[in-house]
Amino acid sequence: MCLGIPGQIVELTDVTHNLVMVNIGGVKRQVNIACIIDENHPPESCLGDWVLVHVGFAMNRIDEEEAAETLNLLREIGNG
Repeated sequence: MCLGIPGQIVELTDVTHNLVMVNIGGVKRQVNIACIIDENHPPESCLGDWVLVHVGFAMNRIDEEEAAETLNLLREIGNG
C-alpha cells in the first residue's frame, strides 16, 4: 500500500527541473511535480494547488476539501 500525504504548493523553486515547495502540515518540503504538469497545466499554474505527495513526487492534484479530510484522518491515526 502506498500512502500519499496532502500538501499545498506554496513556491516554485526550480521550474527547469519541475521542483516546488509544498507545505505539508506546516512543514515545507521540496517536491517534484513532473507527474502533474502538462501543456494545459504548466508549472507556473501550480501555485496554490493541493497535491498528494509520495516519495518526493506530487502524484496527483486533489481539492482542498479532500486534502482536509485526509489530513484529519492521518491525525486521528497518529493519535490512536
